[in-house]
Amino acid sequence: MGVNTDLEGASFAAPAPYRVSAEAIAAFAAATKATHPAHTDRRAARALGYPDLVAPPTFAVVPSQRAEGLYISSPESGIDFDRVVHGQEQFTYVRPIIAGDELDAVCHVDGIRVAGGNAMITTRTELSSQGEPVVTVTSMIVVRGDDNA
Repeated sequence: MGVNTDLEGASFAAPAPYRVSAEAIAAFAAATKATHPAHTDRRAARALGYPDLVAPPTFAVVPSQRAEGLYISSPESGIDFDRVVHGQEQFTYVRPIIAGDELDAVCHVDGIRVAGGNAMITTRTELSSQGEPVVTVTSMIVVRGDDNA
């Protein structure tokens, strides 16, 4: 079974909001070597006008992958995760992610193109807080075809 192209246009919502903690922001900053003090020091974040720690820009991948993972792992998707290669990711911000945010995530399967036995899938995950948009994460993954095909 290959990637199910009938799911183009489908949406997958994370079942519950992702609560952004100061600890998660600080841990992500350390893991990605993001050194701006606003990621780990509340006083530095407040001096910039934020109510709490500010997440590094790529932090959005954490809550967005909860919704995207629902699509990728769904049996009807036809995706074998062992064959997935990450192709591209883009973040379009309305505002920064702040500690204390509760982010809802909805992944939209915007495009599925099959070529040469491989499938290129574009997803768009909208993150919002209390109904207000925060960031859009656009991803492209490649699902490698069966080597025996």
